[in-house]
Amino acid sequence: MAVIDTLVQGALLGGVYALFALGLSLIFGVMRLVNLAHGDFIVLAAFIVLVGATSFGLSLPVATLIAVVAMFCLGFALQRLVLEAVLGEDIMPPLLITFGLSIVIQNGLLLGFGADSRRLDAGAFETRSLEVVQGLNVGLAPLLALIVAIAVILLLQLLFYRTALGRAFRATSDNPEIAQLMGIDHRNIYAVAVGISLAVSVIAAVAFGIRANFDPAIGPARLLYAFEAVIIGGLGSLWGTLAGGMVLGIAQTVGARIDPEWQILAGHLAFLLVLFLQPRGLFPARRA
Repeated sequence: MAVIDTLVQGALLGGVYALFALGLSLIFGVMRLVNLAHGDFIVLAAFIVLVGATSFGLSLPVATLIAVVAMFCLGFALQRLVLEAVLGEDIMPPLLITFGLSIVIQNGLLLGFGADSRRLDAGAFETRSLEVVQGLNVGLAPLLALIVAIAVILLLQLLFYRTALGRAFRATSDNPEIAQLMGIDHRNIYAVAVGISLAVSVIAAVAFGIRANFDPAIGPARLLYAFEAVIIGGLGSLWGTLAGGMVLGIAQTVGARIDPEWQILAGHLAFLLVLFLQPRGLFPARRA
């Protein structure tokens, strides 16, 4: 039963990591851009929800909804006003810009909130659990995070493959020049993609903020986990991102079961092993 419990807890942790990685995978799939500030945007979203819940007395769902709208608008504006000017064949300018954004966000949050750790208050929901079988309990908060991750992937899949916007995403991703000749404004498409990515980061922020403490400097660690989940699953594959998050989560829980000091190292070793055996990831997106 201990082995099953370890695997289940690892899979639940993987749901949180998948939420971290979905926004990163989305931007790469549409724009071929690696957003080095992605982890810091997750932390920024967590602080926005925290301010809404504590300073304005909003319930956690209402504060989350407001943060989703705010982060979408921020992502749209960020793409049109900043990233649009540096996108091109050379990948270095966008990387440098997002690296600079990471530093700005970290220092801005440090100035505004200090270095103290914070946490989102979900009340009794944080500690509630569900007994699956005798001796195996599943926390409701991690279970909900996994369910939400699956739901978000389903919604994104429907968006990509069942809507006109999704066709525009795929056309722009394949060949922005030809898409523009067909009347698709790639600038707006990219802006919507970044907006959706940052909106998804709010969900990741809430799942993480309920589960653990966060502070202004923790963003790069979230980026690392997100990046590893994306690479393990396969670049551009949303379901692969979920699988990558679960592989990472299970590796960490197995490592922690062997020795608590091995938890983070075990995840990195699993990442390196997959990268060695399958350089393109477990489920790479297939392109024509």
